[in-house]
Amino acid sequence: MKKVIATLNAPGAIGPYSQAIDTGSLVFCSGQIPINPADGTIPGGIKAQTQQAIANVVALLNEAGLTLDNVVKTTVYLADMADFQAMNEVYGESFGAPYPARSAVAVRELPKKVLVEIEVIAAR
Repeated sequence: MKKVIATLNAPGAIGPYSQAIDTGSLVFCSGQIPINPADGTIPGGIKAQTQQAIANVVALLNEAGLTLDNVVKTTVYLADMADFQAMNEVYGESFGAPYPARSAVAVRELPKKVLVEIEVIAAR
């Protein structure tokens, strides 16, 4: 079983992909960039962008009936690894122990020139 999860409370897909897919036991959320879904703006600075990206993840999880507590794995993409500490600060305030497994990598560029993108896998 594969069910599409979609919400207007997170940015719409900007390509041929789903915001999230629910397999019944796992929910796979596509990478969320820090676009405010209400007005399309992108906040300035890594901390504000991390907060917005996580808020977008939360909106998708809520649509699936889940919370950040259900997240078992995250991948964080950074445009600059120098932003790691500031991103990690916001990330640590958002996720509770036991923390999900995580990968954090620097990439050459992210969509719309944002500083961070976050994708998650959540378990029911």
